[in-house]
Amino acid sequence: MITLVTGASQGIGLATARAFAEAGHTVVMAARNADKLAAAAAGLGGNAMAVACDVSDPDSVAALFAQIESAHGRLDVVFNNAGNNVPPADVGELSFADWRKVISVNLDGAFLIASNAVKMMKAQDPQGGRIINNGSISAHVPRPGSAPYTASKHAISGLTKSIALDGRPYSIACGQIDIGNTASEMTERMAKGVPQADGSMRAEPTMDVRHVAHAVLTMAQLPLDVNVLSQTIMATNMPFVGRG
Repeated sequence: MITLVTGASQGIGLATARAFAEAGHTVVMAARNADKLAAAAAGLGGNAMAVACDVSDPDSVAALFAQIESAHGRLDVVFNNAGNNVPPADVGELSFADWRKVISVNLDGAFLIASNAVKMMKAQDPQGGRIINNGSISAHVPRPGSAPYTASKHAISGLTKSIALDGRPYSIACGQIDIGNTASEMTERMAKGVPQADGSMRAEPTMDVRHVAHAVLTMAQLPLDVNVLSQTIMATNMPFVGRG
């Protein structure tokens, strides 16, 4: 199985790439930082191939898929994971540059990766494959000051459903995983408290990234006539249900 993981140099992407490699997949790891990506891929051994790619750039994405085609001739699974964010800001204070910084990666990038994957999966023999989009809890409810991130993740839900529908005639399954607080350097601040909808600051629990990686792998290991259209994984006590 040939699997592409974007945003693969760190965090959820790296943990998921490792889980796929350990399960015997050949993993194509993509991220913008070539040096960091190469170091991450080296840690996974011979089952990993690193390709530097800016998912918001159509030419860069086209080059990524050309390398996959040349090296492997097909693509079976995509974890569409690359993402970006900016510091929290009220909608009235948010710059258009910051809006575009998030949307260009989180939404444009997800579309470009999925579009190229669908083209390859339709053309290959045997036909078909699976695309798993990283949605986020923010695909359902926002945090304060998170307009671009929340808008991008709501849009991912629509993109997922459209790909799932359009992919049916070609054995292309598409699902989404909505991920809550995952323990990493980026979420250390949550132990100190993050803004809540009522104006308070509260610490929030996190979960081990290995559980997220396992959930993505489980979705990917299903036969193509079965699809998890959407699943949410979160720390049991995370304030998601009832947020606000």
